[in-house]
Amino acid sequence: MSEDGRLLAIRRAENGTWELPGGVLELDETPEAGVAREVFEETGIHVEVNQLTGVYKNTTRGVVALVFRCEPSGSTERTSSESTAVDWPHVRSHDGKSLIAAR
Repeated sequence: MSEDGRLLAIRRAENGTWELPGGVLELDETPEAGVAREVFEETGIHVEVNQLTGVYKNTTRGVVALVFRCEPSGSTERTSSESTAVDWPHVRSHDGKSLIAAR
């Protein structure tokens, strides 16, 4: 998420849904390196990976997703064979009871 409360999202080419950029790790790379590679491949944006913010398991598909907070560090947005659009929508955070002010 950017300092002004925006989140990097892509429209996936295969199904048209808006999602966070991401993908599958290569056997020889760290999760942080995989995040940086996948974000660049899908968006054209280089990122610095700052912090793991969540671990989620899709039990139906047997997939574990690691979610990281990243900071853009350069390059120009572009689409790829995996994305038909790249955008920075504003995000509102919620703690379960009320909205949390943007950082």
